[in-house]
Formats: sequence, structure tokens, C-alpha cells
Amino acid sequence: MSISPVKLTQELIRFETVNPPGNERACVEHLGALLEDAGFDTTYHDFGEGRANLIARIGGSDAKPALCFTGHVDTVPLGLQPWSVEPFAGDISDGKLWGRGSTDMKSGVAAFTVAAVDLADKLANSPGVELVITAGEETACAGAFDVAGKDGALGNVGAVVVAEPTSNQPWVGHKGALWLKGIAKGVTAHGSMPEEGDNAIYKAARAMAKLADFDFNVARHPVLGGPTLNVGTVTGGINVNSVPDRTEFTIDIRTIPDQDHSRIREQVASYLGDEVEVETMIDVGGVWTEPEDEWMQEVFGIVSDKTGWSPTVETATYFTDASALTPAYGGAPTVVLGPGEAALAHQTDEYCYVDRIDEATDLYVEIAKRWCGV
Repeated sequence: MSISPVKLTQELIRFETVNPPGNERACVEHLGALLEDAGFDTTYHDFGEGRANLIARIGGSDAKPALCFTGHVDTVPLGLQPWSVEPFAGDISDGKLWGRGSTDMKSGVAAFTVAAVDLADKLANSPGVELVITAGEETACAGAFDVAGKDGALGNVGAVVVAEPTSNQPWVGHKGALWLKGIAKGVTAHGSMPEEGDNAIYKAARAMAKLADFDFNVARHPVLGGPTLNVGTVTGGINVNSVPDRTEFTIDIRTIPDQDHSRIREQVASYLGDEVEVETMIDVGGVWTEPEDEWMQEVFGIVSDKTGWSPTVETATYFTDASALTPAYGGAPTVVLGPGEAALAHQTDEYCYVDRIDEATDLYVEIAKRWCGV
């Protein structure tokens, strides 16, 4: 290999890309330089100060669209608990590569970057690959939606590999997320004279109580199950001896593919009634590829042959940049497949098994070779 994917993962972890604020540009430029040296055409799409998305392409054919690999380089904050390792050192011990972003998902980005670089000479005269390396995924896929909304930014792609953490097992989709904020407004008054005010907490409480019985009235998905709704936070009031004039609560809705988020928002708003205003916080759709899809079956076979995995149909619990990219690519079949451990995403003392990074690189090489016929 031209560069070790494990070494590249270490290098990426040493870029502090905690979001907010992100500061991903230096990290993506590091990757872009490697790809440019290998013959890729690279384009940076600015995404705020010190931030950028990177699209790198090689090859291309009128006969067949390209294959996309995608991943993000921003990470979540470190959290309040102390780490037992240096979170931005990329140290290796006990067969594990430690650090913020090791599992979610700089190991996956490093693995497909190395796979693409190693195949570059062969890919140049093939349908080719398109790498989409994003900023801002941890804030509702903002970077991916930004680049997907720019005319001509994305190319012609026929299948998508999302290198999010799956322990190198191929997952066929994930639910969408619609996060709403309910706002109840009232009139403040002295707590000893509540009749002079209008209590916003009471309004919010009446509305939230209704949500316990909310019914989406849709059939369950055979794998993803049914949509869910949860009230996650409530804030209201300024002090104990005042009538509260504003209360906010948040609603986390997880949807199944083909549900119309705008319609759900309208249903929830109507259900809550006139005492509550509803605002959208996050709106990312679900992704699903039929396991019987020809390309998905090929991916299943590659993973099974190389890892001994027994084919099962599974989906991610989290959402990914595929929420933005897969629709932009015309609904291309999409697999979530990466070396990280899903259970360690966003955790203190995050790590990725070293051997999975090399294994993922081999999987990506084989998937690209099969797609491109090289």
C-alpha cells in the first residue's frame, strides 16, 4: 500500500475537528493532497470559516456511472468525563487505535482513501470512483446537504458506500430523523397572583401529554420497524415565584423510508393544538436498499468471502450523510460499511480495532474493483 490506512487514521485523529466549530478544512486538505498525488481531480466546497467539503474523482465512463465512497471528518465533543488516553494522539495499544473520531469515522475515511489511492492507476480508465468527504455531519448532515444542493457538485454515481461504523458488516439502511421544538407562550405575573398571568408550562404540559398517544398510522417496516416519537427535553420558567411566559420542549421522531416529514410535522402541529407553535430542528430522511438488490448481494458476497460474515439483514440505528447524498444520486443503492464499532461512537475513550481498518481497506478495494471491472 502507498500509505498505511492505520497510519492515515492516526494522522486524521491529530486534526482536532470537534464540531462545533469543526475546522475541518486542514483535515480534508491533507486527504486531498494524497488524492491529488495519486491522480484524482479534487474540488473543495467552502462550508463556513475554516471548513470545507472535498469531492475527489478519478475515471469516468458513459457506459456506467461511478461508485461513491463517503465519510465525514468532523467529530462530536469530548464529553464531560475524563479520558484515560490522549483523545487527539491516535495512540495504539492492545490492538486498538484510540482517539476521538477513531471509530466515528476517521478510520473509515482513511480506509477508503487508501483503497482509492492504491487503485488509482487502474481506476483512471474505468467507470471510476467519486469520494465525498464532508464537514458538518454531526450537525444534521449539514455539509452533505450543502454540497448536494450545489448544481454540478456531485457526479453521476450508481452506488454508494458509507464508511460509518458497522464492524465491517454491510448494513442496508437507517431510519430518518425529524426533530421538532414545541413552543408554548404565556403571560408572566407574580407567583402569588397566578390569575394575572397565563402559565406557559401548563400549556406545554397539556400538549406533551397528548403525544403519549400519538399514532403515525403507518405499517411497520419489515426490518426497520415502526416510526417512534420521544419527548426529550423540557425548559420553562424563570424562577419559582413567577408565572412562566415561555416553555419549550423537544420531540425526537425517527421515521421509516417513504414517510413524508413535512406531513408528519403538520400532523404533530395539528395534534398539539393552537396553544403550541412547532419548529423544525433537524430533518434528515431514512435510507433503505432492498437486500436482494444485485449490487447489495455482491457486497454481501465480498464481505462474506473476506471476513467469514454470515449474511444477515441489518440497519444502522444512527443516520448518515446518505440522507443527503443518496437522494441526490437518484436513489442509488447504498450500503453502510465501515471498520468502526457502532457502540463506541461518541463515547469517552473511543477506539477502533486496528485489524478492522486494514480489513475495511481490503473490502473497499474489492468492491471498487468489481464495480469498475478492473
